[in-house]
Amino acid sequence: MKRGKRYKEAEKLIDKKRLYNLEEAVSLVKKTAKARFNETVEIAVRLGIDPRKADQQVRSHVILPNGTGREVKVLVFAKGKYAKEAEDSGADFVGDLDLITKIQEHGFLDFDIALSTPDMMKDVSRLGRILGPRGLMPNPKSGTVTFELEKAIKEIKSGRVEFRSDKFGIVHLAIGKSDFEEKSLLENLYAVLQAIISSKPASSKGQYIKGISISATMGPGIKIDHISSIKRIREGL
Repeated sequence: MKRGKRYKEAEKLIDKKRLYNLEEAVSLVKKTAKARFNETVEIAVRLGIDPRKADQQVRSHVILPNGTGREVKVLVFAKGKYAKEAEDSGADFVGDLDLITKIQEHGFLDFDIALSTPDMMKDVSRLGRILGPRGLMPNPKSGTVTFELEKAIKEIKSGRVEFRSDKFGIVHLAIGKSDFEEKSLLENLYAVLQAIISSKPASSKGQYIKGISISATMGPGIKIDHISSIKRIREGL
């Protein structure tokens, strides 16, 4: 793959044979963010799971202590008093059958996360083929099917994000922006790793976390010493 000048300059800052500790990796990822826009800082965690087995899927959520650095649009499927609660709590879009129709027939997808009250899921399930592949389908396991809408919306707006392992057993997640202070990125990184560790499936045997790397949107990957980092996190940084 042909790389641009900025990428090559950023790549020179990294020793590809080295595994960095958490602080070094965060410091480097800021230095390698050389694009003209505020790049997103992303983490990739390779897990020792069998992604073909349903009982080894990793899916949960985490509240980033310093937020994501971007505004999140929340859509809520609810009716009656729950619809009013969602509106009062700052949801961007609220509705029931009308909202389902808007998505199903008009392709409306201008939102980042969808919540639903349990009583709406029978109707919302019709959107599985549309929302599922995009990671937008409400799911009880991720806390997006709930009657506690006020709590859920406030958490999402303040930095709650979902994560799940892909078909290769890797979790990809944004942990902030390149203009965040190092301390803020480090705190978000710690929270994400702690959440992934806590989400280890009971049926998963052997080494659970096999690799960690972080990168800016347009920058090269920075490999983290996952063994010592996980040990530190388990001991309480």
